[in-house]
Amino acid sequence: MSVRSRTRTRTSTIVVLLWLLIGLFAAFQRGYLGSSESSCSRLTTTAVTIVAGPLNYVGLNPRVGCSTPQPSK
Repeated sequence: MSVRSRTRTRTSTIVVLLWLLIGLFAAFQRGYLGSSESSCSRLTTTAVTIVAGPLNYVGLNPRVGCSTPQPSK
C-alpha cells in the first residue's frame, strides 16, 4: 500500500469518526441516551441521529416511527 493511499485511508477514517462523534453528541444533547425507555422508535431515532452527524446542527431532526409485531392471541 502506498503512502498516499494510507494517508487517504487514515484521513477518511478520522472524518467518519468525527462525523459519528458529532452525531453522538447531538443524540446526547437531545436526551436520547439518558432515558431508560427503549422502544423501537426511540432506538431507531437515536441511531439515525448519530448517523446524521453534523446535519443535526443545520436543521435536520430525524424521527423514525416503527412498531414491533404483537404476538397473536
